[in-house]
Amino acid sequence: NVTLGMLGPVVYALSFRDASICAFFGSLIGATGVSYIATFGPISGNRTLIFARYTFGWYPSKLLVVLDLIVLLGYSMIDLVIAGQILSAVSTNGSMSVVVGIIVVAIIGWLISTFGISVFHTYQRYAYIPQLVVYSILYAVSSHNYDLTTPSQGNARTVIGNRISFLSLTLAAAITYGGAAGDYFVYYPPSTPPLALFSMSLVSLLCSFTFTYCIGIGLASANPLISAYNTAYEKSQGALIVAGYTEYTSPRGFNTGFGKFLAVVVALGLVANLAPPTYSSGIDFQVLGKNFQKVPRVIWNSVGVVIYTVCALAGRDHLAEIFTNFLALMGYWVIIWMSITVEEQFLFRSRFGFKTGIGDRRSRGGWGQNYDWAVWNEPEKLPHGIAALIAFLIGWVGAILCMAQVWYTGPIAKLVGDYGADVRLCHLVHMHRGSAPKDANLVVSEPS
Repeated sequence: NVTLGMLGPVVYALSFRDASICAFFGSLIGATGVSYIATFGPISGNRTLIFARYTFGWYPSKLLVVLDLIVLLGYSMIDLVIAGQILSAVSTNGSMSVVVGIIVVAIIGWLISTFGISVFHTYQRYAYIPQLVVYSILYAVSSHNYDLTTPSQGNARTVIGNRISFLSLTLAAAITYGGAAGDYFVYYPPSTPPLALFSMSLVSLLCSFTFTYCIGIGLASANPLISAYNTAYEKSQGALIVAGYTEYTSPRGFNTGFGKFLAVVVALGLVANLAPPTYSSGIDFQVLGKNFQKVPRVIWNSVGVVIYTVCALAGRDHLAEIFTNFLALMGYWVIIWMSITVEEQFLFRSRFGFKTGIGDRRSRGGWGQNYDWAVWNEPEKLPHGIAALIAFLIGWVGAILCMAQVWYTGPIAKLVGDYGADVRLCHLVHMHRGSAPKDANLVVSEPS
């Protein structure tokens, strides 16, 4: 997230204030969606994209699984590249190549994510502590260099477009966690209060995203002012993080050796970001079908690690392009899926006559009612998913019209500023009509 924040000043020419405000609201919107999906983990006892079957049905939901696999493996690839860049930057005269750093971190991430949810939770429970310390130190020793006065560059319409595009990018980075949000809470008791889980997830995600985004924005804003920062960024974004520790213009900085040690802690801490998508990718492979379930998760985890490690090695010199193209593009499907899921829960299952059928898991306060959680693996009792699939595809049409990427700018996006703006979030979420499952326990009263 630090490296993503750097794109605000560097790619979108935004001031520290504008980029920070966009990052905050992008994080807020994205984290809200992720926290909402997380509440279904304890109630349903199902993995996130198993839950998607209750809207998209057995076969259409597989499309979501494939898209989520791309997101999870893509994020892991980005984490590996950043970790490899940092480890290479702190080595003596760059003696450790980025390739070696990538492989080392990939092996550590595989070990933690492969040996089950208990090991994963234990690691995650404590991994944030050293990360919080080293990032706080990074802010302390580098913040006096941040450029807080230079305004955003471009005419008024272009600045507006760049603000929207950067907000969309930060939102996409946050909301794409939604495809796996429920995976880490399935072993919580069904009586877990949804509001408490939602609130804690939202606050935690919002604080972590905003804090790290702002550090990245600040480091990048200082590029034109601090020659050592600019030189480091020309090498890699990971090298700029190292420079934040080792290069300083006041006594608040640390000596080079200790600064490099802190940067190594940052690099190894990326394992905390790497473990969740690696773990969830193994689950997603199994969700693809009953034949896939016969293959142990450890095998699928290993396949995922091999895929994103190879991709990281191939794309290690193109991190900024991957960020601006891949992340925003992958955020599209999650937003559309979440919109359909909200409509399904609040407009159709609660309003138009679905009878309650919650299997052997009891919901709390009515949250998650009207779902039969026991039929998750019975295609004939799940919705057909035709309506949801059509709504999903229509949502993609709107996204294409509103997207602004290096390789394509939609006709609506072109209307904003000199370079267009990624305004896909501004097009209205369309309504979809629930397709009735074949289960006799579910009765639908069609809306007039």
